[in-house]
Formats: sequence, C-alpha cells, structure tokens
Amino acid sequence: MLTSSVTVPGATLHVVDQGDRAGPPIVLLHAGIADSRAWDALTPLLVETGHRVVSYDRRGFGKTVTEHVEFSDTADLLVLLDTLGIGRAALVGNSMGGRIALDAAIESPDRVVAVIGVGAGLGGFEGDPTPEELAAFENMEALEKRLEKSSGDLEALQALVDLDVTFWVDGPGQPTDRVPAAIRDLVRSMDSDHYDSNRVQARPVRLRPPASERLGELSQPVLAVAGSLDATEVAQTAEYLAANAPNATAVIWKDVAHMIGLEVPERLSKLIVDFLAPLPSWS
Repeated sequence: MLTSSVTVPGATLHVVDQGDRAGPPIVLLHAGIADSRAWDALTPLLVETGHRVVSYDRRGFGKTVTEHVEFSDTADLLVLLDTLGIGRAALVGNSMGGRIALDAAIESPDRVVAVIGVGAGLGGFEGDPTPEELAAFENMEALEKRLEKSSGDLEALQALVDLDVTFWVDGPGQPTDRVPAAIRDLVRSMDSDHYDSNRVQARPVRLRPPASERLGELSQPVLAVAGSLDATEVAQTAEYLAANAPNATAVIWKDVAHMIGLEVPERLSKLIVDFLAPLPSWS
C-alpha cells in the first residue's frame, strides 16, 4: 500500500494507491458519513483481481486538509487522475461518492470507463421517502444546523452521529445488532471526524444542470447497486438510473443497507469485477 498526497487548488488530498500500477485503475469515492477507510475491506479483493485501486479522502474528510474555498469534487478527481498518471478509470462511488462519480462521467466522459454506484446519490433526483424517513432527515438537518451555530455542541454532535449510524448503517427501522459492532464503530469514528469543530470545510460547487437532467449524456456502462434495507429513495435512485440512462442496470440486494462495501465486500467485489470484465482494458 502506498499513501501519498495530491495537491489541488486550496487543498491537499490524502490518497491510498494499491495494486499493480499497470492494472486497470479503479477509483473509489466514499460516502458523506465516511472517509477512505470505508474501502479497507473491499480494496484488497479488487487488488487480487489485478486492478490498480485508488481511494482518497475528499475535502472535509479523513486526512485531507483544505482551505475554506469553493471547489468542485469532479475537478479534484481529475487532478488526482492526472497526478497519478491515470488516463481513464472505472469509478466506484458510495452515496455522495456515487453522485460525484456520475457527475464526473457526464462532465468528463473521456476519463471514465464505467460507473458503479453503491447506494449512490444522483444530483437533482428526489425520491419518495416514507414519513418515518422524512422525520429522520428533518432531525438530521436540525442537528446539523445546531452544529453550524455552535461547533462545540457535543450533545448535538453525539445525537447526529448516533442518528447517522442508526439510519445509514443499521438501516431505517432495523435492529442495532444487524451489522457487526466493528462496522458501526468504524462509521461512528469516521462520521465524528467529519464533524470535528477544528476541521476546515470547503464550499462545494455542484454540477449544473444536475445529472438527473443530463442522463442522456451518460454513455458509459453504469451499475447501480442498492439495498432494500436502505432508505427508500436509494433503491428508487438506482431504478431511475436504470430506466433513464442509456446503458444502466440496477441491482437491488434485499439483505443490506447503505454501507454495502463494509457489509458484504466479497459479494460487492465479485459484482464489480464481473461488471467490468467485458470492457476493453483501460489505463
């Protein structure tokens, strides 16, 4: 494993680069409640198949350091590819990372060979959440606003992280012992780090028009993986992609929630490798 730093405008990205440098590159983009550690279980499985696997902490997460500036996640991704000498990559994105992967495929189709969305978001798409899910989202938003007003509000921080773990890791309405405690503890640690009051946060600039209005431009193969134990809108997003993007397929697994790469890394690795196998080699 090689860890390094990549300099982008106003920030230094923490990067983990593993596998055969001559192998077809896969870039992993983490969720908004996680950092690159969320891929620690999946990465070695992909490396074993001969791929070069790159993960990194986006601005505001993990060991990446940023100034309080406007930035584009997709621009950061392109600088990362250029710096590492990667011409084209397959992108695997979880949640917010999936939204970024889809944005990048639309903005820079010559740099992205395929997208695998894992509980992925889609810019501009709004699903149809249940009343219970809406209440949880409203609670999350209220707690985030409390933290914005008072970054040292430890009660709000604890409540928000607890809610994130219960909702996104266990799944809405699921028992707290559904997944191993080690997964819950890891996500709790990553999520808490993100809300650290000493951490500088940058200001993201989103793709406009959003990806949901530009799916006709999404020419690459897309695989949207979702779990039935996740929030309702996640599977709805996967199905919307499959119905509206030119070359997209949805796979819904009944026994997982949002953090699929942590729950079932072996199953996800096989799905990714099998999906990418028919593509001409890339580098």
